[in-house]
Amino acid sequence: MASTRSNILDTIGNTSIVQLHNVVPSNGVRILLKIESSNPTGSMKDRMALAMITAAENDGRLKPGGDVVEYTGGSTGVSLALVCSVKKHPLHVVTSDAFSKEKLDHMRLLGAKLTVIPSDNGKQTEKLTKYMIREAHALAKRTGAYITAQMDNTDQISAYTKLADEIYEQTEGRIDVFVQSVGSGAALRGISERLRQRDNRIRFVAVEPAESAVLSGGPSGSHNIDGIGAGYVVPLWHDGIADEFQGVSTTEARAMAFRLAREEGLFCGLSTGANVTAALRVAERLNPGSTVVAIMCDSGMKYMTGFSQHLEPL
Repeated sequence: MASTRSNILDTIGNTSIVQLHNVVPSNGVRILLKIESSNPTGSMKDRMALAMITAAENDGRLKPGGDVVEYTGGSTGVSLALVCSVKKHPLHVVTSDAFSKEKLDHMRLLGAKLTVIPSDNGKQTEKLTKYMIREAHALAKRTGAYITAQMDNTDQISAYTKLADEIYEQTEGRIDVFVQSVGSGAALRGISERLRQRDNRIRFVAVEPAESAVLSGGPSGSHNIDGIGAGYVVPLWHDGIADEFQGVSTTEARAMAFRLAREEGLFCGLSTGANVTAALRVAERLNPGSTVVAIMCDSGMKYMTGFSQHLEPL
């Protein structure tokens, strides 16, 4: 019988991994999806939010009851709002109307204060990302708050080391390729470093918006895949993290998210749609019996307003 948890933060992590049966390649290669939507806020970012806040508390950068500031497209902000609510840290988030209304509302409901930066017609761009970052740093300096600064914060790597260990143990080490979309870069960096320690034959594929494929040398552009594609090479990224890059368009990511819901019962966001699109492309090139692992980053419940605009009328 499961023991009682001391609080909601103790339920973060140890998520399930499932095999896809309908959204699969033609050659029998196995695709596994780590279901991070079962974390408390429905996102893998719960892991890194807890790691960043706990590390800052432990070394004194964040005092008891101290204020926290972050810039975020949504999921990190929601996750920080959860952690800060439990740990009693007031949170101020700099975000934008480019990101889903559900995420902004979720942050507010968990007690966060929001500064919402207007976007260019709801598009995510390098200019918007860097403006949000500047505003958050200025706010932290002005108020004396601790800024978690996810784009630079290496405290979160430990959360992804644990995630990598879970994946390796759940697959019993049967992984040929790991696929993950890139936002701050911390997830793929932390997971790849750990999995390479356990098996250096595993290959790693970085997924980015086709409209803004800067990591693979393309031009910066605008897109609508929440949480990834900052529009520039982010500070936590370095050469060698990925063996291959896959660009997936917003349209392709959305189509795959809808397909996963209808064919696998997995209701996810667009970053997951991008992950699975890339995973299928890679899987088609592998030998039968190989295994590709990707992450279901979050729940589609975070995107209902945007999704409803693309559903066929009743």
